[in-house]
Amino acid sequence: MKTRSIFTMVTLAAMTAATLSTAALAERGDGPRGHDGSHGGQDRMVAMFDFDALDTDKDGKITKAEVDAQRLARVTAADANGDGLLNAGELGAMELARMTGRATDRAARMMTRLDANADGQLSAAELAAGPQPVNMFDRIDTDGDGAVTEAEIEAAREKMAERGGKHRRGGMSDTN
Repeated sequence: MKTRSIFTMVTLAAMTAATLSTAALAERGDGPRGHDGSHGGQDRMVAMFDFDALDTDKDGKITKAEVDAQRLARVTAADANGDGLLNAGELGAMELARMTGRATDRAARMMTRLDANADGQLSAAELAAGPQPVNMFDRIDTDGDGAVTEAEIEAAREKMAERGGKHRRGGMSDTN
């Protein structure tokens, strides 16, 4: 009976945390944007699915029970003090671990893309050769004098704010 009670508490805590965090993200406008630039819940949910990890019985289908089991496993793994509940510190550690994993994956992709001499390290020259820093600088330097003023940076910020949800990640597009 005690195990069932703990399972119920953990499940309710997980559902509450998921509901509150989703509502907070939607209210703040954070989180991934959909293909139309909106913060659509359905697009976010589909993006979060790691099919291979969720399809635990490998039948080519993901059931609600498999999703629920994955959520319970995440909560259980984050419950450092084993009380069946997640406090702010445990939630923070869970989020930090998730962010660290994403940052590590991004760094590996950058290394593959930018390491011109394949030495496993990036020099300042290799980083500068990447397309975004140069393009972004050139876009902000609207008078083309090779320098960016505070006014040009502010104008770029305003332009980005005007575009709002029109672009996926809020960045500047190639069509100015």
